[in-house]
Amino acid sequence: MPVSTNLPATLPRLDFAPWRLSGVVYTALLNDPRQVAALGDAVHQPPYKAPPAHPVLAVRPRNTLAGDGDAIGVPAGADALRTGPGLGLVIGRTACRVPAASALDWIAGYLVANDLSLPISSHYRPAVRQMARDGFCPLGPAVPAGAVADPDALAITLALDGAVVWQGHTSGRVRGVAQLLADVTDFMTLQPGDVLLLGIPADAPLAAPGQAMVVDMPGVGRLHNTLVAEAA
Repeated sequence: MPVSTNLPATLPRLDFAPWRLSGVVYTALLNDPRQVAALGDAVHQPPYKAPPAHPVLAVRPRNTLAGDGDAIGVPAGADALRTGPGLGLVIGRTACRVPAASALDWIAGYLVANDLSLPISSHYRPAVRQMARDGFCPLGPAVPAGAVADPDALAITLALDGAVVWQGHTSGRVRGVAQLLADVTDFMTLQPGDVLLLGIPADAPLAAPGQAMVVDMPGVGRLHNTLVAEAA
């Protein structure tokens, strides 16, 4: 199986819509309250001097995108990657200043994501080189939004080599699905086919080269990928 080094030939298709994913993916940082708490007094130091009052986003460049079944390269010298099992929101129509009360109406579908990175000691100022690497953002197939009754009540598991090593939930975030979409679109516009990731959990485990990863989110889908060590 080849290591993913570019955008997949075909992004996951939404079979309930006439368009594909746009290839634009944003991920919410610090959307787990435990991550904010772990910053401690650092949030009160310059240059910010306060905890974030608005969503903190990172863009996942197109080179980071991979698909279900792709092998992901682990850079030479790295012992493991931080996994990032989570939920992706697929935007269905132009979203600008979306009200939280009806924000789910702007979502066309949901997908499983695994927002990988080299281990980051602090989310206060994560380095681009630790996150924006080839294949570090695999995405699973999308399901229609109507198939998911409550996106804030989804169980998630991560298995490595067939053994479940982590169990989590989409609940308990700083901003749930509707509030995150509302707050993001208060300062930027999302386009149809864009994907907004809910954010990685604070306790996401590490995975080593050679291990097979399966992120399972009942009602949304499963995402399979294998980590492969890159040559020096």
